[in-house]
Amino acid sequence: MSHSFRILSISLLLATLNSCATWGTGSVSAGLPEPDVIARLGRPTHVYQDGQSHLLEYMNGPFGQTTYMARIGPDGKLVSYEQVLTLQKFGSIKFGEARGEDVLKTVGAPSETTYFPLVGLDAWSYPYKENNVWDSMMAIYFDKAGVARRMENGPDPRRMDRDNGKDR
Repeated sequence: MSHSFRILSISLLLATLNSCATWGTGSVSAGLPEPDVIARLGRPTHVYQDGQSHLLEYMNGPFGQTTYMARIGPDGKLVSYEQVLTLQKFGSIKFGEARGEDVLKTVGAPSETTYFPLVGLDAWSYPYKENNVWDSMMAIYFDKAGVARRMENGPDPRRMDRDNGKDR
């Protein structure tokens, strides 16, 4: 094995192990102080203020199918920790009312965004495992004023067999 290949292999292994430490799948329980939450879960991908509480987001994107939110109360302790890319959470978004910041606090940051000029809508895309079975993609569409207008669910095209349209 060449020296360069060996160094590349070790670098990839270390990068993979490091990314696993920040994926937000660690074990935490309510009442844990915020510094201990971060020590166990790693640095959050985003932090959102939500009233007197704040949310630590642990996104497994852009190809991951989970995003975890740790809610830290005003006392600096963990209130809840949950996987938010679910049909229930998507269903709680109030169309015609919710703005981008509301969606971020509900399901976190999108894996990708796309602008559709013909209809004047921005789409935020979220890959997720629908009902813990299907590789799905949820798109939330925002108008020019930044208000969520509609949602569209379908198979995740990145996880489809391009030749025959079947899931991999």
